[in-house]
Amino acid sequence: MYQFDIAAGSKAELYRDLHAALDALTAGEADAVANMANASALIWQYLPDLNWAGFYRMVGGELVLGPFQGKAACIRIPVGKGVCGAAVATRETQRVDDVHAFPGHIACDAASRSELVVPVLHDGRVIGVLDLDSPEPSRFDAEDQAGCEALVTLLAPRLVTAAD
Repeated sequence: MYQFDIAAGSKAELYRDLHAALDALTAGEADAVANMANASALIWQYLPDLNWAGFYRMVGGELVLGPFQGKAACIRIPVGKGVCGAAVATRETQRVDDVHAFPGHIACDAASRSELVVPVLHDGRVIGVLDLDSPEPSRFDAEDQAGCEALVTLLAPRLVTAAD
């Protein structure tokens, strides 16, 4: 059983501690699904105001549901569709304050109001996305984006078996 000392102070401390915990959880583990599962659980446990946290994997040219925490979700998402598909198409993080105003938003959970999607890049290709949803409008800010991008950068080389 793992126990982590995650700071309840500033966001900077929270993401620093999450990064260290994720590194400890995934270091030396070659199974991508196990690493995504533990990352989802860690993020779900320590980031407040989420109603979904997980991964979609690139499989056969589309996003396919991976390990997550939250309600049942859409299984397949075409590249370019919804917030997740936009992150793949642009290869850029999508931070959406109001998902209902996002053209083509895919509503897996009607309670979601804001979303943060970070593309997972490895060797120049998108191998998946980290997707976080919140029932709170404007839940995610620049610190959340930077923190989650750092988590994905750490995790990306540890997820290559999911895309292969």
